[in-house]
Amino acid sequence: MIRFLDSCASTSSELALCDDAPHGFVVAARSQTAGRGQRGNSWEAEPGKNLTFSILLRPRSLHPARQFELSMVVSLAIADAIDKLLPAGLRTIVKWPNDIYVGLEKICGILIENKLSPAPGGTGGMVIERSIAGIGINVNQKVFLSDAPNPTSVILHNGGAETSLEPFLADVCRNILEYWSAYEAAPDAEVLRQHYFSRLLWTSGEHRFADKDGRFTAHIVSVASDGMLTLSNGRTYAFKEVSFLVSD
Repeated sequence: MIRFLDSCASTSSELALCDDAPHGFVVAARSQTAGRGQRGNSWEAEPGKNLTFSILLRPRSLHPARQFELSMVVSLAIADAIDKLLPAGLRTIVKWPNDIYVGLEKICGILIENKLSPAPGGTGGMVIERSIAGIGINVNQKVFLSDAPNPTSVILHNGGAETSLEPFLADVCRNILEYWSAYEAAPDAEVLRQHYFSRLLWTSGEHRFADKDGRFTAHIVSVASDGMLTLSNGRTYAFKEVSFLVSD
């Protein structure tokens, strides 16, 4: 089920109020005034031109230590959905942890927020009760006015043809639910990690990064199933501990 709003501050905030909403429930907004991105950034989206929505996922007994598996599945599902709108030979890539890029330009941002609850059976552990994936996909916007360094959109790559938003939204949500259902039925974190790594930005060559000690060049060597990133400088990073200097 998809609930459309003409306008709201944040689709994720609206969805978080729906405590009893079922797995797969979606809140989408034609205009989002305070969309949240990674690292506390805002998300620019011209009203009526893009997809701004949040989808509720209710994993079955997923331990918090496995939350990056959910992030990988969601990012791959969205990347594959966007690929269907791009011309032949052009394919999206994933910028760790889950931004979707075309070349060195960002076409989609994802922010996943989890709510934990006690594991069933009184074992004393915790599980992810629900995940809200807030998603912004640039679709028909041609001009970007914010100070975001490297935005792009589908229409800037497909010859200027507008995409019908509601059918595309349905396709993206269907991909997410089908990909997660398939993974949940036969989870294999190593196979998923390999698939995810094959779609990552900067897994070879020398590229510019920055950490607490300054700037350096490196490439991605591996990503663990918990999301920890290892670079060719020999260091391993958690989220927010290293920056990709894509537009620098």
